[in-house]
Amino acid sequence: MTQEFEGRVAVVTGASRGIGYQLAKALGARGAHVIALARTVGGLEDLDDEIKAAGGQATLVPVDITDFDALDRLGAAIFERWKKLDILVGNAGSFSLLSPVGHIGIKDFDKVMSTNVTANWRLIRSFDPLLRQSDAGRALFLTDSHAHSCTAFWGQQAVSKAALEALVRTYANESLKTNLKINLADPGPVRTGLRSKAMPGEDPEKLTKPEEVAPALLKLLGADLTETGKLYHHPSGEMRDFPTAV
Repeated sequence: MTQEFEGRVAVVTGASRGIGYQLAKALGARGAHVIALARTVGGLEDLDDEIKAAGGQATLVPVDITDFDALDRLGAAIFERWKKLDILVGNAGSFSLLSPVGHIGIKDFDKVMSTNVTANWRLIRSFDPLLRQSDAGRALFLTDSHAHSCTAFWGQQAVSKAALEALVRTYANESLKTNLKINLADPGPVRTGLRSKAMPGEDPEKLTKPEEVAPALLKLLGADLTETGKLYHHPSGEMRDFPTAV
């Protein structure tokens, strides 16, 4: 296996399962030191075992992504040890039940916004100085098509992902004169826990597996990437400018 991420330091959120797990595993197997964030300790330990078995290294950080003070402490710890961060993957996400906008619970709405939007802003706030110390800093945040389709009853997902996209695109535009490349990725329908929660009657065998998505996302984290402020759509493999109309 190639070691194209040798010497790179990568933070991956939501790394205990699904896309985050597979992407962290792939980065570790290709030479990156993976700093894996998630709430589920068992899943992180499984990830650590797989990365070590492939000859890689990982640092496990059992944390709720909405523990914002912990994210600041992590940024300080990364600076003390490595003085830089090469890769940031904002993968962790939250989803509540499908509901008419007027019926969304206040706590549910706040939780989704805190996880999908505010947490990613806090990651940027904490890690941007570290990413700027890299010779080829890369940041990737996961979104989905509901940010543009605004499908009925998917209000929480649509609003939070639309806000995330605006946040990331603004960050990318503010970083054009740096070595940073900052993008979003829509993996499409993938066999994850969040997907099964949203679509319990769906046949998971018809969905793309997380391990099938990871190789495509790896390409958005490499030092040779030239695109920034774009939306990558899987499985088409296209880097797109954002739509101006639905």
